[in-house]
Amino acid sequence: MTVTSEQIKQKAIDLGFHLVGIAAIAEVEPDSAVEHLKTWLDLGYQANMQWMNNPKRFDVRACFPEARSVISVALNYYTPHQRPNGKEYAKIARYAWGRDYHKVLGKRLKALGQWLEEQDATIKTRYYADTGPLQDKVWAQRSGLGWIGKNGNLITRQYGSWVFLGELLTNLSLTPDQPHAEHCGTCTRCLDACPTNAIAQPFVINSDRCIAYHTIENRAETLPQEITPHLEGWVAGCDICQDVCPWNQRFAEGTDIADFQPYDGNIDSKLTDFATITETEWERRFPASALRRIKPMMWRRNAHANLDTDTSKNLNYLYNSDD
Repeated sequence: MTVTSEQIKQKAIDLGFHLVGIAAIAEVEPDSAVEHLKTWLDLGYQANMQWMNNPKRFDVRACFPEARSVISVALNYYTPHQRPNGKEYAKIARYAWGRDYHKVLGKRLKALGQWLEEQDATIKTRYYADTGPLQDKVWAQRSGLGWIGKNGNLITRQYGSWVFLGELLTNLSLTPDQPHAEHCGTCTRCLDACPTNAIAQPFVINSDRCIAYHTIENRAETLPQEITPHLEGWVAGCDICQDVCPWNQRFAEGTDIADFQPYDGNIDSKLTDFATITETEWERRFPASALRRIKPMMWRRNAHANLDTDTSKNLNYLYNSDD
């Protein structure tokens, strides 16, 4: 049985994906995306994220040798909720307000792969929901979903950059879509807004200067002194460069996926709530959440880094007394 690209795309939409596109895997020498990644790594901009050095990132066929096509999908996760004003509130990035996106993406991608394999015994697939060494934004752009913006995020015409990306690799040779053109133009709002100058130059992010990296990935006991004065309440990720993006301001659209609606406390918690968070409270607050990547010690560290010295000392005393 022959399965067409259009049939696959329709099935993806039926499964609830908001965007879907296809890119062909071909011998491309030199591959500009690979060269860009290697240059970025050579500059040390991956900080302590050693998994970014995985050589499989340089060739998608190292992940799935039979792969001939990449089916890229996207889910809109934007909800119109707004954070309350006030320096006492802890800021959490929008992507983590609701259910763990790996689970939501993965369930749909698994279903798409199973459906495709059921069409013919010779069809093989493998899916990734931000769970493998793929350059997901590169493949999304090549599949026509959007373009990689100056802030390093994939920007779509339909939803801005408020999207989760996933891929289904297959051994089918499918009709590819046209790669998406870049539409950032002369805009530099994301570069101008970043308080730590993490966007070293357009399209190049220095993770070691990024608030999102330090609040989520940095496992050190304390955050760098050059970062803490600029946290502005962020304790889990950072949305500054997305919030100022004109494409997001014009085209953000509320998602129809209930799983992405915010869990209680992910919008209006105060810094003091996290400054003394215990293992038990952490387990209760973050079930099936991408925020589980941030361990209790890190929540406390991030909150204290935002609080003034006297408040931080008092909360540390109370926390240690409870122990």
